[in-house]
Amino acid sequence: MFYETFLSLWFYLFLGLLILSGYALIHAALQREDAFRAADKQTKPTWLMILGGAVAVQLVFPWLLLVLVSTVATIVYLVDVRPALRAVTGGGGRGGWSSSDGPYGPYNGGR
Repeated sequence: MFYETFLSLWFYLFLGLLILSGYALIHAALQREDAFRAADKQTKPTWLMILGGAVAVQLVFPWLLLVLVSTVATIVYLVDVRPALRAVTGGGGRGGWSSSDGPYGPYNGGR
């Protein structure tokens, strides 16, 4: 009984870490190349290789030490690089655009 519960917890922990690494990889792939340079971080291909390697390690080698190293790389991206990219690109804010904005400004007469 205890063994099955322990294995289930490990499975869900590894699955959560894999999803987190996959999210970081997709986020890095969707960012502009010049944003990485403007944020004074590693280049986009470097981060894609690091995060792609992290996802591959978590899929192929489910050993604790390798998963720990790949998780650290993912956390560094999410905690350090992602906020710097958001600051450079101006993303993440709710202001500026609205659902009624067209290509030349708001459709509602500027209200």
